[in-house]
Amino acid sequence: MAANYWASSQRLHWQFTREKLAEIRDKLDDGDKDAVNLYPLPERRHLSIYFNIQIVRLGRRMQVRQQALATAQLYLRRFYTKVPIRDTNPYLVLATCVYLACKMEECPQHIRVVAGEARAFWPEFITGEIGKLAECEFWIISEMNSYLIVHHPYRTLQDLGPQLQLTPEETSQSWNVINDSYLTDLPMLYPPHIIALTAIFLSVVLKTSLHATTSSAAAAAIAVATSGSGGNLPSGAGHQSRTVMLIEWYAESGIDMDSIIECTQEIISLYEIWDNFADKVCKDQLGRMIKQRGLS
Repeated sequence: MAANYWASSQRLHWQFTREKLAEIRDKLDDGDKDAVNLYPLPERRHLSIYFNIQIVRLGRRMQVRQQALATAQLYLRRFYTKVPIRDTNPYLVLATCVYLACKMEECPQHIRVVAGEARAFWPEFITGEIGKLAECEFWIISEMNSYLIVHHPYRTLQDLGPQLQLTPEETSQSWNVINDSYLTDLPMLYPPHIIALTAIFLSVVLKTSLHATTSSAAAAAIAVATSGSGGNLPSGAGHQSRTVMLIEWYAESGIDMDSIIECTQEIISLYEIWDNFADKVCKDQLGRMIKQRGLS
């Protein structure tokens, strides 16, 4: 296992620029334009939200730790940079990602348990045959070239929490933001510490519920980051002082604030998109694709 992120397979093989990631996905779609046209699917970010909900449902039923669920979400995202989603049964793939992630995060689940729980949740799409799940596991491992170690932002949050004097509420909020980052491309674009520092920034600067945050509030937060003053935020003096201290710490630590700002915008954009998310639309379109292509 690579203890150092900078020498890890995650950085060397699974970190992309936005342009490269878009190019990879466009190439997959261009490879089978007929399928793309015949089987329309929801917008990618809506699919990410839907898949996250399904993974969390399955994981909670088996009492899987959050880090393993985050690993499963990243496996799913990596896999679909290699394989067109329309060539797969996404329910089988996400169940297999959970199974594989539990192994890698040292909280293994028996294959019969995962297959059984998956069938209970999605009986119209999953047969419960353990052979199919085992075959899918080998497929996923192969497509990822056996690069399965994942470095998460949670460790950075745990290390910096005491140093930055985060309150329990801020720590919890930051943890939730990190969880939500796995619904975006951020784990494939930025190092884990940048995502953790973004989560801390959002949780300290934006004290209200992040899911209720608007673009204007995000713009205010970004203005704070670039100006180094707390005057743009409608909060008390104590909060402004905490904000200024945090920004000063970031500046003194040489943190790439451009990356923090980009990650902040991505997270806020996710929450705005979430408002228009329709679970039924995703389920119906995926179900139609699976049945018409005989993938169940």
